[in-house]
Amino acid sequence: MALLVVLLVLAALTPLDADPQQVAAPPVPTGTQAEDASRDDDLALYDRVIERIEAGESYYDFVVEEQRARDYPVRPGFAVRLPTLAYIHAWLGEPGMIALALLLVLGSTWAWWRRLAEEPGGPRHRLLGTAFMLMGASLGLNRYFFVLHELWAGMLLGFAFGLHRPGRWGWSLAVAALALAIREHALPFVLLLGAMAAWRRDWKEAAAWAGLALAFLAVMVVHLSLVAPHVLASDPQSPPWLVLRGLSGWLGNIVLSSNLRWLPHPVAGSLVLLMALGWAGWKSPAGTTGAFLYLGYGLAFMIAGRANNFYWGAVVAPAMFVGLAFLPMALGSLVTSARRSW
Repeated sequence: MALLVVLLVLAALTPLDADPQQVAAPPVPTGTQAEDASRDDDLALYDRVIERIEAGESYYDFVVEEQRARDYPVRPGFAVRLPTLAYIHAWLGEPGMIALALLLVLGSTWAWWRRLAEEPGGPRHRLLGTAFMLMGASLGLNRYFFVLHELWAGMLLGFAFGLHRPGRWGWSLAVAALALAIREHALPFVLLLGAMAAWRRDWKEAAAWAGLALAFLAVMVVHLSLVAPHVLASDPQSPPWLVLRGLSGWLGNIVLSSNLRWLPHPVAGSLVLLMALGWAGWKSPAGTTGAFLYLGYGLAFMIAGRANNFYWGAVVAPAMFVGLAFLPMALGSLVTSARRSW
């Protein structure tokens, strides 16, 4: 209890360092040059990439040139995104992406409605947990951010998590594979699910997740090999990602890349910790997985990522909201333990 109080005070006092204009972006602009100028630089780059693919060009023939022209780093090759989302966007167009986003939000909500009904302690919190899932996933309906890789990876991981069951993991694996093909930041989810399958001695499932991780590494090798011929020795190196931002890295990434960004920062930062507590207090396969998942990503965000990489938090933010449904149970357990200690 004492540790929780200290952490909540620290969360309330921790600055969430990012430009608010990058976070609370207006609806997607259309029509005029003045409106186009309001488009965020990152998103404008992805818009241009999609336009060139729609015009029939091959991604690897121009992507390095586009990033260089906008003073975006291309060294190391990891600074160049995988082409999956750009091709999906080019193939489906804006109406198709709107339909896909709606399907993912509804699919994630349905998946968690089903999973909460099957998990120990879940039925009592089913309605509230599903509502929190919908709240977390709803950011995916903001078409201003449709070109952002982390947005789609996060919605897909929330869906994959909801679909997963020990012993029933095929659809979860397929959805996670698509998330991984869009953004490599989904890899910790894949590794965690594989590690937990191995812990249960479900070697078939563990092998499937390991196979997905190995397939992804092979794809990344091909991706980097296609980027490398276009990189010049004169291209500057990307600034380091290992910057040790501490608590502000974790809280800032989740708050600024989710619907928590509309709340006062002291409240929003505290809610991130309470979400994690809710997951840790839910004694079930889903609760254990969620606790490891969100605390693990939290640690990663404290170590890696600059302030302008806050959008990485979108990879895990959507389903993290479900933990709030189990917060009363977790706090009740803490209070009971505290009374016993007296």
